[in-house]
Amino acid sequence: MKWTTKGHYSVKALLDLAMSGTQQPASVRAIAQRQNIPAPYLEKLLIDMRQAGLVRSRRGAHGGYQLTRTPREISLAEILEAVGDRIEAQPVDTRGDNDSGELAEDWVMQAVWQRIAMRLHQALQDITLEDLYFDARSWQAAQTEATEFVV
Repeated sequence: MKWTTKGHYSVKALLDLAMSGTQQPASVRAIAQRQNIPAPYLEKLLIDMRQAGLVRSRRGAHGGYQLTRTPREISLAEILEAVGDRIEAQPVDTRGDNDSGELAEDWVMQAVWQRIAMRLHQALQDITLEDLYFDARSWQAAQTEATEFVV
């Protein structure tokens, strides 16, 4: 499975919010600049994530976006699903030369890919923003970089 740009940018944006360490909302412009994401595109993704209940927005001079829950409570699966990325097995072409139109091997391969997709989805449910936060902080410490974060 390859993440789409939507999924990649969405994870970056929410990880940016998690890493900010502040209770103040972050503006689209600030997130876009830190993460090198086009601001109009980011705004659309944040609207999708707001509708999914992952972020809330506040208008005004000190407005912006905030996580609705702690990073521990937000999974990668939720983020990807909020912007339309799905983990699904691709159908196998079952047109065979036998009378039934299907081959047992085709059915078995379809079942294998469905099982893989289910396990991948479970893994994405088990990985949270908090996990990514600690991974990023560990990487930064190893690099002895400042606390500003770019995915």
